Amino acid sequence: MRDVAIVGVGHSKFSNRFDVRIDELAWESAKDALKDANLSAKDLEFLIVGCTGGWSAESLPAVICSEYCGMLPKGSMRVEAACATSSAAVAVAYNFIASGYVDLMLVVGVEKMFESPNPVQIELIGRAGNYFWEFENFGLTFPGYYALHATSYMWKHGLKEEDLAEIAVKNHHYASMNPKAQFRKEITADLAMQSRYVAWPLKLFDCCPLTDGSASLILASESIAKKITDTPIWISAIGASTGTGNLSKRDMFTKLEYSGLESAVEAGQQAYKRAGIDPKNTAKHFDVASVHDCFTIAELMAYEDLGFCRRGEGVKLIREKQTYNGGLIPVNIDGGLKAKGHPIGATGCSMMYSLTKQLRQEYGKLAGKAAQATIKNGRALAHNIGGTGHYAYVTILSLEKPHT
Repeated sequence: MRDVAIVGVGHSKFSNRFDVRIDELAWESAKDALKDANLSAKDLEFLIVGCTGGWSAESLPAVICSEYCGMLPKGSMRVEAACATSSAAVAVAYNFIASGYVDLMLVVGVEKMFESPNPVQIELIGRAGNYFWEFENFGLTFPGYYALHATSYMWKHGLKEEDLAEIAVKNHHYASMNPKAQFRKEITADLAMQSRYVAWPLKLFDCCPLTDGSASLILASESIAKKITDTPIWISAIGASTGTGNLSKRDMFTKLEYSGLESAVEAGQQAYKRAGIDPKNTAKHFDVASVHDCFTIAELMAYEDLGFCRRGEGVKLIREKQTYNGGLIPVNIDGGLKAKGHPIGATGCSMMYSLTKQLRQEYGKLAGKAAQATIKNGRALAHNIGGTGHYAYVTILSLEKPHT
C-alpha cells in the first residue's frame, strides 16, 4: 500500500446557488483545486463525485461533471453515503491510489439541494433512516432524530438549552470570517435562545441550513505528491463504520443511551489505531478538528465520541470555551455545518479543504488570523456522519508522512 496525500483543494461559495447548474457548481471548486496544485484536468486519471442526489434533476452527476470539468474520457464514478458522502468518496479515492490503480485523481463533493422545494428536501432527508419504521410510521424528521439525542443527553448529563446556544454562537462567530460560508453574521446567545423551536429542545439556531455547494480535493501518490508541492497533506488514516437503520436497535454494543453515536466511536477507534494514536485523551494529538454539527447536539456528542473528553464532560468544554481557537481543541473554526452550510454531498470534502488550509497555515489568509489554528502537532481530524450515525467516517490528516 502506498501513501496518499492531498495536493490541491478548492471550494465554492455555499448558499442557495440558483445561478449555476450542478456541473458548473462542481467546476467552481474543481478549477480552484487544479489552480492550487498547478495542474490541468488532462493531468488527472480519474474523477470521483460525491453526490447524494435526489434533490437535483441530474441522475448521473458524475458523467456531466466529468464532461464539464474536462475529464473525458477518463474514468469516473459517483459515491453516496448520505451526509458522509464525500468522506466516503475520499476513502474510495485513497484506496485507488494506495493500491496502485492510479497516481493522481480528483474528488468533487457537490450538491444542489435547492433544485427541490423545501418540503421535498425535508422529506428526502427524513427518509434517510429506516423508512418504514421511523419515517412512514412515526413521522420522524432529522430535527426530531437529533432532538431525541438532545433530550437523552439532558437527562444524563445536565445539558441546558443555553449550552447548545453557545455552540451556535461559536460556529457563527467563525463563519462570519469565512468568505465561503452561507451565514456570515455573528449571533448572540440571546438571539439563539429566542428563536422558534423546531423539535424541542432544538431551536432554529440549533439546526444547520439546507445548502448548495461544492468542494474538491486532488489526491496523489507519494512520488507524484512530492513533485507537485512542498507541503503535501497526508491522509494518515481513515476509519469507517455503519450504524443500524432503525434507532430502536442502537446501543447493542455500547451503553450510550442515545447520548452518542456508536458508529462514530467505532470509526474514531479504527482511525486512531491506524494512525498510531492513543485513543485516550485524543484532543492533545490534534491542532484542529472539523466535526459533523448538523445540529448543535451533534457537535457536543462528537467531542465525547472522539475521545476529546470523557462522557458527560462535553458540556464543560462548551462552558469553558475550550473548543474556540486557542482552547483545548479548536472545533469547527470554519463555521461548521451549522453556519458554513451543509450541502450533503460536499460536506466531507469541505471539512478537508478547511483542515488542509489550516495545516498549511494558509487558512488565516483566507478567513483572518483569528481563525488560523496554531499548528504544533501537525494533525487534524475530520468527523463526518451520514444520517444519525447510519454512516460514520473519521479521517486524520497530517503534515508528517505516515509510517507504512
